[in-house]
Amino acid sequence: MGGVSPLPPGDAPDDATIRARTDAYFNRTRDIVTHFGDCTVTYALFLRRPVVSAPRLMVDWLERVARARGMEVTCEVMFPEGTWVGAGEPLVYVTGSFARLADLETLLLQQLGPVCVAAHNAYQMALALPNVRFMAMEARHCAGYEMQVQMAYGASVGSRAAQAEGALGFIGGANDATAPYFDTAFGLGTMPHALIGYAGSTLRAAEMFHEVYPDSDLVVLVDYFGRELTDGLEVCRRFPDLAAAGRLSLRLDTHGGRFLEGLDPQGSYAALERNTPGTIRRYRSDKELRYLVGTGVSAAAIWRMREVLDAAGFPHVRIVASSGFSVEKCLTMADAHAPVDVIGTGSFIPDHWSETYATADIVAYDGEPRVKVGREFLLRHAHGRDTARPS
Repeated sequence: MGGVSPLPPGDAPDDATIRARTDAYFNRTRDIVTHFGDCTVTYALFLRRPVVSAPRLMVDWLERVARARGMEVTCEVMFPEGTWVGAGEPLVYVTGSFARLADLETLLLQQLGPVCVAAHNAYQMALALPNVRFMAMEARHCAGYEMQVQMAYGASVGSRAAQAEGALGFIGGANDATAPYFDTAFGLGTMPHALIGYAGSTLRAAEMFHEVYPDSDLVVLVDYFGRELTDGLEVCRRFPDLAAAGRLSLRLDTHGGRFLEGLDPQGSYAALERNTPGTIRRYRSDKELRYLVGTGVSAAAIWRMREVLDAAGFPHVRIVASSGFSVEKCLTMADAHAPVDVIGTGSFIPDHWSETYATADIVAYDGEPRVKVGREFLLRHAHGRDTARPS
């Protein structure tokens, strides 16, 4: 991203908007401090769980507000973006006028915790399956555009951290607005289930798409009619040139209420035994077993699709998988050596929102260290690794 702000274009919110959106006790604190006399304070911002550092959305927002308010603020980012941060370790120290910072605390925390947890999840997912490309599909699961921005940006930070360790990571997102986070110009994706319903058949939907977008690679959903194997092969035979060139992919999105076409529990166990003997014999939780041999997009389903494609002479047709690919599911797929090429997922969105809660404490007043009892660990003691960003 270079020096480009990850924030969407726009002005900083005015004081009235900030006052309306922050907690009342911070507004009252600002009023009291203004009445009795301002001082310079330093805030420490942290989370109670391990995360991947991704504070830039928050820092850029604060810098916009500082410019709009005409105030001086220094942000000391303790961990470069994409680095691992332990539970309770301060991610950022913010220093400036108490009267000007007091009403910003709530809004700063909103933009820090969720992003860092999403980055941590995306990092783990990409490392679990380092040879798989991921596509961020978080938008449909977000509570509005602001959350979408946070989740997509967090995924991009976690992905770059995993790519630095050799993983392929996230190659893009599902819409244009957040595409630049992944260094792409446009959103990725070809067709939803709705297009197949409109077309009346999987093959006809593929033909329609190819007619309108002949230069695009073709990714075809094959679960609409419950005939993943049958419809998938029909599409491959209709587009043999795309199939041979690796420009055709079949996307498995089978829901958890049924098995892939032709599979059942016994067939699923057999598919794993043929391709990855020993995987199923290791101890598993109930959830891991579902990921391996259960309904929906299981490891067995992916292996079965690969078997059928190869046997029919389509070894270059790729398999795209979606449907609940969380960190845990990715780890299970890795253990089963599932032959998946691309995973579309929004499951880097934190499962437990309470884990995303960031916290801020003032640790110095006019340069004098002072923090509430029990939070002494926040006092600055690790100079030399700070990255100051004065506004």
